[in-house]
Amino acid sequence: RATLLLSRCLLKMVKGNIIVPEDILSFCCNGLQGSTSPPRAREPGEREEAPGAMASPPAAHNPTEVQMSQLVLPCHTNHCGELSTGQLLKWIDTAACLSAERHAGCPCVTASMDDIYFEHTISVGQVVNIKAKVNRAFNSSMEVGIQVSYEDLCSGKHCSICKAYATFVAQGPLGSKVRLEPLIPQTEEEKIEYSIAAERRRMRLVHKDTLKDLLTSSPQETELETRDGSGAVPAERTRVESVELVLPPHANHQGNTFGGQIMAWMENVATIAASRLCHAHPTLRAIEMFHFRGPSQVGDRLVLKAIVNNAFKNSMEVGVCAEAYGQEMSVSRRHINSAFMTFVVLDQQGQPRTLPMVAPEPGDGERRYREASARKKIRLDRKYVISCKQTEVPLSVPWDQSNKVYLSYNNVSALKMLVAKANWALAREKEKVRMYTLEEDKFLSFRIEMSVCIPASRAFSLLSNLRRRHEWDSHYVSAELVQKVDDDDMIYHVVSQKLRNESKPQDFVILASRRKPCSKGDPYVVAFRSVTLPTHPARAEFTRGETLCSGFCIWPESQEMSKVAYYNQAMPGYLTYVTTNVAGLSSDICSTFEACEKFL
Repeated sequence: RATLLLSRCLLKMVKGNIIVPEDILSFCCNGLQGSTSPPRAREPGEREEAPGAMASPPAAHNPTEVQMSQLVLPCHTNHCGELSTGQLLKWIDTAACLSAERHAGCPCVTASMDDIYFEHTISVGQVVNIKAKVNRAFNSSMEVGIQVSYEDLCSGKHCSICKAYATFVAQGPLGSKVRLEPLIPQTEEEKIEYSIAAERRRMRLVHKDTLKDLLTSSPQETELETRDGSGAVPAERTRVESVELVLPPHANHQGNTFGGQIMAWMENVATIAASRLCHAHPTLRAIEMFHFRGPSQVGDRLVLKAIVNNAFKNSMEVGVCAEAYGQEMSVSRRHINSAFMTFVVLDQQGQPRTLPMVAPEPGDGERRYREASARKKIRLDRKYVISCKQTEVPLSVPWDQSNKVYLSYNNVSALKMLVAKANWALAREKEKVRMYTLEEDKFLSFRIEMSVCIPASRAFSLLSNLRRRHEWDSHYVSAELVQKVDDDDMIYHVVSQKLRNESKPQDFVILASRRKPCSKGDPYVVAFRSVTLPTHPARAEFTRGETLCSGFCIWPESQEMSKVAYYNQAMPGYLTYVTTNVAGLSSDICSTFEACEKFL
């Protein structure tokens, strides 16, 4: 830490901010000892430090926020002088655990880690900055968001490395679960993360079912890749098995093995397996979402197994398994964790090289091969739909079995992000209907609120059924239920009235996603977005319309009263209904929501 602080001070001197040596030593000593003593008085003639030259970082809004800075030393790196991913995973897990324990006030263990995509490598001498904070606490588990970046001390450059979400479980005496206090978000960013955390939790719970559904319903999409397999490498040649003895330095204050340490060991054997396929030094690009199935303790032996499941043109998937056993060999091994890691091999220009094919073993090897192909498709869908910024996601994403969970997630989370936005301005109020607007980037968003005399659950049921919308919305002609995905997601084909100066009516293919409150204070949510279906292409008699983000949020105010809010990011086709008057909405829209209030 002293080296890092001193380096930053010296860098300020180089840039022209004159700081006397005593100040440097005092600053470093105070930083190491946690001193809170006031700064010393300046000597006569001594220059005052330039404003902002050593400004302290801004106070964290979230009391659970933890910041960690690590200087990358040679002992942390691989053969290329780059930070080992295993070491980075240990730092990430440590920072996230400290954040979780700040909120819980008791020991916490890692339960799962979401997908991690590594954007850059980190070299010796650079600084890794990790920021972790609790996004939301559920009953006994909490989601921790982690942001990782690196800092070049010489150039002052900062660059993002990855963003991750981890789930931690609070544990009491003898491993009992602890009920957590709810977290109250303060800033707009915290409110967005808090709201979307419920959607990410839902997605984790159905993660395994997504793979099963794809393998069952779309076997043709997981067939073997059609490349020249004459030079295929038998998968058995890539198999690795290694054992590690869990010692006290590998464990936390509870005596359980650090989740980050297990991940580091798994990354090590996975790298060896990948190297045996390509006969080169691979680079880890992604780790798929995984769950810890049970703990291991000091004194356990951890058996780590890895094998290349499938090799695609420029990447390969390595499956890793961790099992634990004690001194008694007669006791069966405990399955601790399984993970799937994606590697690439980079050439001198930093571009991925073409990889040899893998010849899977009959039986389990062929099953793993097909599952790896399915996971690749799911991973690409998940990254494409979830990781993109809202403005980068196409309006109508093709819907299929592999991405249905992630389109539903994107649908609801986009609406929740809009709800959590600040700076809404009241534009018009007419009787019971209030209209707010929000102008940002390419969108004009609006919100229409009204209080209705109806239980929130009943309003939720009525507004989520698009087949009844024509009863109160004169713009809707019909809504046909095309596909019931599950109890919470439906796909409709909607026909609306002709727009002004248009010769044909509009039609939409809309995914309607509904969510009941996850905890007290959450609203009922009904979200809408456009999708495409091969069974319902654009037709000549309609003008195909699209909606990016719209829907209802319903808050119970009492047993018989509810607050209903409709949100929409207005697209060009919908702007026809917006008047040239900046303060308001056209009278037919106001009439529509007065009719909605009467309908409810």
